[in-house]
Amino acid sequence: MTVHIITIDGPSGSGKGTLAAKIAAHYGFNLLDSGALYRLLGLSLFQRGLLDQIDSELEQCIECATHLDIEFKSSASVTLIYLDGVDVTNIIRTEQVGEYASKVATVPELRKALFERQRAFIQAPGLVADGRDMATSIFPEAQAKIYLTASAESRAERRVKQLQGMGLDAKINDILSNIQARDKRDMERAVAPLKPADDAYIIDSSNIGINEVFQLMVDYIDSRIQ
Repeated sequence: MTVHIITIDGPSGSGKGTLAAKIAAHYGFNLLDSGALYRLLGLSLFQRGLLDQIDSELEQCIECATHLDIEFKSSASVTLIYLDGVDVTNIIRTEQVGEYASKVATVPELRKALFERQRAFIQAPGLVADGRDMATSIFPEAQAKIYLTASAESRAERRVKQLQGMGLDAKINDILSNIQARDKRDMERAVAPLKPADDAYIIDSSNIGINEVFQLMVDYIDSRIQ
């Protein structure tokens, strides 16, 4: 039996996480939030005092990536994420941990260490994977490849609302600067840079709502996996 794979790539704040969850629920597929894996590794390295010593302590960092103690607990309304038995669901969504993840993602050896963990998510009846390089590096065989983007300004506005909804302080100028810096780093990294796959369906969500984007995705996916 064919296990269908749907990839949703795009820059930070484009809405791919929310839409990936909706798409996974719609089709009854498994969900991989690859960004969470990188955020968890970044947070773990920071907690161990290794984040700024990746070059000199690379073997220890690889060992950490290979044996990350993580757990995803999903319910009807939310997915709780645990690192070393501690609930870090909100912590890993902060801008600071996003910066940790972006640093980790530039290191080829750490990306390799997480590769098989991501591939292991391929299970029946199907998989929806969201990230930066799902279609270009991790699941190039995916039947449906979506690249979801939006202007940096609109992504910053959404991010501020998200953080404020979590009870966190957020300033639009700081968020915008962080997004622009992260985009530059993700697009210019030597290994698996952020870019659409050659055969990706590109959606710009700057000026359209989540429901319209969702329908565009469903129409495209239905044409690819039927």
